[in-house]
Amino acid sequence: MTSPARTSVVAAPVQAAAPADISIPVSKPVSAPAGGPAAITIESLGKRYGAGPLVLDDINLSIEAGQFVCLLGASGCGKSTLLNIIAGLEKPTEGAVTVASGKAAVMFQDAALFPWLTAGRNVELALKLGGIPRKARRAEALELLDLVNLADAADKRPHELSGGMRQRVALARSLAQDRKVLLMDEPFAALDAITRDLLHEELERVWRQTGRTIVFVTHNVREAARLGQRILLMSSRPGRIVNEWTITDSGSRRIESPEVARLGDEITDQLREEIRRNAA
Repeated sequence: MTSPARTSVVAAPVQAAAPADISIPVSKPVSAPAGGPAAITIESLGKRYGAGPLVLDDINLSIEAGQFVCLLGASGCGKSTLLNIIAGLEKPTEGAVTVASGKAAVMFQDAALFPWLTAGRNVELALKLGGIPRKARRAEALELLDLVNLADAADKRPHELSGGMRQRVALARSLAQDRKVLLMDEPFAALDAITRDLLHEELERVWRQTGRTIVFVTHNVREAARLGQRILLMSSRPGRIVNEWTITDSGSRRIESPEVARLGDEITDQLREEIRRNAA
């Protein structure tokens, strides 16, 4: 059976005119066309460190509850800085960030599990910090590990787990914080291609099952095209949102599919143009 074609909506660069129906202006908060309630709102955000150059400039963005948004750009463009500001780990120099549900959970590239605790106990620790009673923690931790297909490894310590399994435990631990927004900073970057592809499937399933709002930072174009409902391209420093692709097909995608390849090529062309512009 032929796979349905994926449709992308491309936002024009800031300097370009705005053609009707396909361009999303980036001078105002960018929101998805469905018009649902905003889980994250960013207004006129800027960031610089001390007297140094601008890192982020005039970021305006609205992310709907339940969306999967990929933040893409060249190394050093400020993707992780923006994620840290949304998480409350850093403060903006100017502008404002609002997370409607309060705080967000964060998952980093390094699983950062406590090596002396089992997988189950690592998840239980997050539940303990969240105020879950001791008697309920074990069962909830097992449910969360089962959600990421790792319940049978609950009694294993991190050194007994593969890299992909450790990242699944880290994902379960992030979900244990029971926050509606999950921020992910290149969580699969250190994994081999096959393991990364398997975790893409796991993450997509978890996202659909839990309804979390996910903001996923990556420098991997194919990964963004594979996972994102919305893909936001950032310029090199100062970081600005200069293009957006909205995937209107809600079905699952595979990283090797022609649709992902075509979208990846389109995004790569825009990314190269941004890199060339910055180098000029």
